[in-house]
Amino acid sequence: MKKISKENFKKTLSTFATGITVVATRNNSILYGKTINSFSALSLSPPLVLFSLDKKSSKLKIFKESKTVSINILSNKQEMISNNFAKKNPDWKNIEYDVLKNGNPIIKNCVSNLDCKIEDKIKKGDHIIFICKVAHVLNNNKLQPLIYYNSEFY
Repeated sequence: MKKISKENFKKTLSTFATGITVVATRNNSILYGKTINSFSALSLSPPLVLFSLDKKSSKLKIFKESKTVSINILSNKQEMISNNFAKKNPDWKNIEYDVLKNGNPIIKNCVSNLDCKIEDKIKKGDHIIFICKVAHVLNNNKLQPLIYYNSEFY
């Protein structure tokens, strides 16, 4: 066994295949989105999910102030969207989306979209964990998910 360093811990975690999501919200009529692979189901009853953001994230304040978010589970044809929202200043110009009644954007052609209310925020380590109650879902069973494994998309 190797001693844990930040580098080998990150490399070890990259061997766990994850789906890629874009968490999105609206603040003062401005749309925000952030690529997240730290997304997980938490509870079936009530329907809860979670995601986390680094405390150093440029978007942390916006998401901490939000009451609702959309979580967009990307398809394997949406790598460009993942890369776009991983940037510090993503651009919504070339993104196809609809707007929910609560103002949050949902990205079109995703495997699934979740409309969520943020229920709790927990500080742990170098991240903030957002616990969200799912109000509505949209699924497209004809699409395959975008998978991130060993620091590569599949």
